[in-house]
Amino acid sequence: MFVVRRSAARLYPAGVQLAKMSNSQVGDLGSGAGKGGGGGGSIREAGGAFGKLEAAREEEYFYKKQREQLDRLKNDQIHQAEFHHQQIKEHEEAIQRHKEFLNNLHK
Repeated sequence: MFVVRRSAARLYPAGVQLAKMSNSQVGDLGSGAGKGGGGGGSIREAGGAFGKLEAAREEEYFYKKQREQLDRLKNDQIHQAEFHHQQIKEHEEAIQRHKEFLNNLHK
């Protein structure tokens, strides 16, 4: 079985940025302030059960955001492909009309 690997830079157009959190900056989720310099709010700083709950909600939020972005990207790609197929069809029809016109000129 072959596995095709592509870099993320080639898969997504330059204008599309995916929402994500870097695990290297958050440390243990819900255990208090992370390493990134920001506190993350009083609930996150306190740690404990509420901190873990807030961290889980935050992770869920970013997961949903990323899912929405990927769905939008997929739909955009599908619409672009449909548009280009329609353009190809119209150009092929125009080529055929021009060929018929040229054939009628030589008669």
